[in-house]
This record gives sequence, C-alpha cells and structure tokens, in this order.
Amino acid sequence: MIKAVKFGGSSLADASQFKKVAGIIKSDPDRKYVVPSAPGKRFQGDTKVTDLLYKCYGEAKVNNDFTETLSLIKSRYDEIIKELGIEMSLDEEFARIKEKLQTEENSDYAASRGEYLNGLVLAEYLGFEFLDSARVIKFDKNGAFLDEETNEALQKALSQMENAVLPGFYGSMPDGSIKTFSRGGSDITGSILARALHADVYENWTDVSGFMAADPRIVEGAKSIDIITYKELRELSYMGASVLHESAIFPVRKEGIPVNIRNTNDPEAEGTLIVESTLHVPEHTLTGIAGKKGFAAVSIDKDMMNSEIGFGRKVLEVFEKNGLSFEHMPSGIDTMTVIVSMEDFISKEHQVIAQLHQAVAPDSIDLEANLSLIAVVGRGMKNGVGIACKVFQALADSGISIKMLDQGSSELSIIVGVEDKHFEDAIKAIYKAFFN
Repeated sequence: MIKAVKFGGSSLADASQFKKVAGIIKSDPDRKYVVPSAPGKRFQGDTKVTDLLYKCYGEAKVNNDFTETLSLIKSRYDEIIKELGIEMSLDEEFARIKEKLQTEENSDYAASRGEYLNGLVLAEYLGFEFLDSARVIKFDKNGAFLDEETNEALQKALSQMENAVLPGFYGSMPDGSIKTFSRGGSDITGSILARALHADVYENWTDVSGFMAADPRIVEGAKSIDIITYKELRELSYMGASVLHESAIFPVRKEGIPVNIRNTNDPEAEGTLIVESTLHVPEHTLTGIAGKKGFAAVSIDKDMMNSEIGFGRKVLEVFEKNGLSFEHMPSGIDTMTVIVSMEDFISKEHQVIAQLHQAVAPDSIDLEANLSLIAVVGRGMKNGVGIACKVFQALADSGISIKMLDQGSSELSIIVGVEDKHFEDAIKAIYKAFFN
C-alpha cells in the first residue's frame, strides 16, 4: 500500500508531538510521504507560528522592527531541534527570511515559512528527503491552482524519491513568487500528494478522532462518524465543520482515494473514513449537522418576475460586478432572495441596492441581517420520510422560527436559516431530535 500522510499544526506544535508523529510514521512502512503544517498552539493562549509570521510581515510592511517577533519564532524551532537531539541549524534560513520580509510585497511568503521550516526539521528528524512545495505546487499568474501541471510536476519529483517530506499550504506562481492556499490549506497539499502518488489512502492526522455529528463545543458528547461520503463531507465542511479544509476533497475525489481522519494523540482510534460511496448503513438518518453565522438576505420583490426573461441573470450580475458571491438563492412566485456574507455585503449595500433598481426595477427590496445557515446532512435522508417535518418540529418546540429553507434535488441536505441568536440552540434542538 501507499499512504499519503498529513499532520496538522497541533500534531507538530513541539518536540513531544514530533516524537509522536515520528512513532506513527515509523510504525507503518507504507507511510513514506508526509505533509507537515506549521507548529500550532502548544497550550491555551499560545500563538500559532503562522500567526506570528503574519505579524512579522505586518510589522515589516510599516517599517517597524520585527526582529523580536522573528526571534520568538526562531526560538520555537530551536527548542524543537534541541529536544529532538538532531544536528541542524536554521540560522541561515532565518537570515534569508529576515531579508525577504524587508523586500517581499505580499504576505504569502511570510505565511508559508512555518510549513517550510517545519518540513526541513521533520525531514531531518525522520531521515527523509525534503521536497520544497514551491518546486511542484503550481499556480497561474492570477493565483489559480493548476491541478494538472502540479500533478505532473509532483509525480516526476516523487519518482526520484523513496520517501519525502512536502511542506503544506503553499506553492509558487510562474515568476517564482510564493502563493498560499487559504488557511488550513495543508489539507489540500496532502490531498494533492495522495493523488500524485495514486495512494491507497490519505491519512489526515489532527487532534480529534475524526468527524463528530455536531460541533462538540455546542453539543456536549456529540457522536463520532465512522464513515462519511465525499458529498456529505463537502456539505458539512462548506457549512463550517472544520476538521478538514473544504477544498481538500477535490484532488482525491478524482482518483477515488479514501481519506482517513486520525488523532495523533490517540493513534489506535480508527477515526472517520471518507469515501466516494458506501453500502454502509448509517446508524442514524442524519450524518451530521453544521452551520455558520453572519449572513444577510437580500429579498427582491416584483410582480410577474417569472415572466421576465433574464431576471435572475440580471440580479446576479449586480452581485458579480460588486465582487459578491451568493450562498443560496431561495425563491417564491414573485420573490427572489439572495443570501450573502453580511461582512462582505454591508460595505457595498447601498450601491448594490441602487444597481438592482436600475437592473430589474423591483417593486421593493428588503434586507435582513444576522442570519445563520444550518445544514442538516445525511445520505440516509434520501429514503427517509418526514425528515423536514422533524427538523421543523424540533425548531418549533424550541421556539425558533425559520427564516429560510433550501433543499437540494440530491436530497442529501436541508439548509435552514435562523437568527444568529438562535444558532447554538437550533443545532442542539436538531441534534436531539435525530440522535438522542
């Protein structure tokens, strides 16, 4: 077998965690290719190395002295190296980083150095080769990820290596400058690696034993999920379940590679297996519940809008021109509602409303702020009866009114909108109705 393995920031936060990681890798000869994140928090109140690097960049950009922050980062790595008992120095690397921070025009270079340095240390500790992601993870000049070019370059490089450490989170653009994925992007790097290897499984090691049916910070004692499909995971990740980056599914999905979410601190736990499809019958009708706060609803009313050709296109063009993506678009006979991020929308609301009036001449436009979207997800819903009724009843019994409802044709999920103030109570109520 071939296993691509990725370890998160909490798994590599200090030397004791490095030793756990090394033990996991060496316990299975199939774990030959590793993706590390930057060191995460060691304790409550600690700061992630990536955040310290962003701070360095911010200080450098306004010509403030950032040497104290950079020294703090260096001491983290020096401490790890010393406690691991390996002979290496990062002095030259930090001198180069200091010089680049004074001249680099974007923050991606700074942010990427946490993974880069951790990759160097882990490769030295394991006795593996180090493969700089800037060599093989490709982005175009506009910053869009180039999947096929990356796959080809990565396969060529790996063919020369029996085992390797590939830092997560970043790659390079055609001019050689560093480009990062969004936060949590090391998950994507691991998925890209698994695809290039034609791996039998992609193991993603973190600090939890897989996915929970609901956020355990909201629902105490939430049940764990043994098996989940790519589609279910995509729905839950998109709606805020943060165990795996929402875009990490796409590379492995092309190859049908399963993803195994594992716990570095409990390596015997089997975790959650993410697969393309399964005959495994879920214990409950729902697989999981997840949600996000902070949305706004833009409701456009116009009599006979259904007979006006191009109405929806004109509405969406207004949002596109203002750089706004929509989350959902429920509609009625004479009403079309566009759900958008409130944070993104609020600074542009007046120009959007004016442009909507110019584009489609609505009878009225209503705005509603502070909405939460909650996704109720499960492959068992397709053959279930009365699922929506059960959701509505659970919310009604808790005195929570539904502001929006959207169900996809796949019958994989139902999304309900509630007021932000009812977010946690709504998740608890739905969980109780289906899992208790």
